[in-house]
Amino acid sequence: MAQTLPTILLVDDEEHSLSAMRMALEDDFDCLTAKGADEARAFMEEHDVQVVFCDQRMPGKTGVEFLSEVRATWPDTVRIIITGYTETTDMIDAINEAGIYQFLTKPWHPDQLMMAAKNAVDLFRLTRDHDRMSLEMRYLSKSVEVKLEAQRKALREGMGFESVLRSANSPMNAVIEQARQFATFDVPVILSGEAGTGKRTLARAMHYASLRSDKPFFEFDCTAVDDDILEMELFGARRGANTGLPTNKAGLFQKADRGTLYLSGIEALSPRLQLLLLRAARDGAFRPLGGHEMMRSNVRLLIGTHRDLRLEVSEGRFNPETYYSLARTTLCVPPLRERREDIGILAQTYLFEAAEEHGKPVKGLSDDALQFLSDYDWPGNMRELENEVVRMLIFSQDALLGPELISRHILQATPEKRGVSETAVDQVLIGTGTLKDRVEQIEMRILRETLTRLKWNKSRAANELGLSRVGLRAKIERYGLIEPARSGVRSQSDEEE
Repeated sequence: MAQTLPTILLVDDEEHSLSAMRMALEDDFDCLTAKGADEARAFMEEHDVQVVFCDQRMPGKTGVEFLSEVRATWPDTVRIIITGYTETTDMIDAINEAGIYQFLTKPWHPDQLMMAAKNAVDLFRLTRDHDRMSLEMRYLSKSVEVKLEAQRKALREGMGFESVLRSANSPMNAVIEQARQFATFDVPVILSGEAGTGKRTLARAMHYASLRSDKPFFEFDCTAVDDDILEMELFGARRGANTGLPTNKAGLFQKADRGTLYLSGIEALSPRLQLLLLRAARDGAFRPLGGHEMMRSNVRLLIGTHRDLRLEVSEGRFNPETYYSLARTTLCVPPLRERREDIGILAQTYLFEAAEEHGKPVKGLSDDALQFLSDYDWPGNMRELENEVVRMLIFSQDALLGPELISRHILQATPEKRGVSETAVDQVLIGTGTLKDRVEQIEMRILRETLTRLKWNKSRAANELGLSRVGLRAKIERYGLIEPARSGVRSQSDEEE
């Protein structure tokens, strides 16, 4: 495809001057010629003119007057004036009024004219490129800001309080309302609760609901970490002999500057590290390991603990000043056993997430399975629930996961006494009551677990337990065990009877 030649407009009232200029430039440019300002303006309106060569002395409008109009209407067009006179007044007027790029005096040389035309075309192209790039930069800047805001919104929604799974009537609703209020105040918050209750998720949600949401969020578990390593991770270290590091290491207080740092397990900190944390929390000051200079950082601290720090303080195991510097507000996260309404939502969510991760399609958990899961105490809270659901997925053969996949100790939990976990047998053994009553408690749980695990196939259950089918049926009736309804499907127990 042939390249389009740049368009140049030549304006002069003398025909021989127009012909001479055209002859000098037409090999490299698309030349338009006009004998006056009116004709030249008509060309400007019809063509994308890049450069105008205009004679100063013309009948009607002078070159400066015409080029002033060009400047007002087509400011990108490069304007060059040609004159046979060198009056100072004309030159000043041309510069001020018409924004003249260059003067050419008559008689001009063809090489001089060609050089002026090429330079003017280059200037036009550079000006257009600059304007385009400026426009693009303004658009991109706006576009980037829009994208950043969209990302921030997605983070707030995806990692904010909406990510805390719960039912409509969940006890977590009141906790989250408190957390929303705490999030907007730039003060330390202690999140207390048993291990696995979701304190980390709640801390992250508080960060993304705070004024620091566009700044970094870091988290670190302080448990089972040596003092030197912990100090290095939190406050950084300087290279040298006493650290053994080849380069400086930035700590979390430095990395999280102007952001949020979530620390869990601080009840395990040594007295020395408690004092270092006190200084960082109270004054924002810390000294890197192996360093001599003090550094400062503006970090919001969120603290996760599964112990009662007030009790730790009263018993002398935790520094009271450190505690009160961190405990501006305290948020108590309830255990899963107090969130019965949420267990179904959490279990189904964990199941679908695990199924997607492992590429195993499922439809969900059956109502019976959900009932068994809801009856259990979950001493390991959400971590234990997630582990159990993944285990069920691994052993599942059907798209709908039933209660037979649930671990035996969960099936043995007594629904009438919610919260009986793996220690239930021990509790019965050391509890009170007659021998007959205590044995029956254990027997009922074993029967219930075995029948559920074997999908209420009574023949298999009787065989495994060493009972006759008549004896098994009698025990089922005695303990009031009811087989889950299987609408529209004959149960295996019916087939085996």
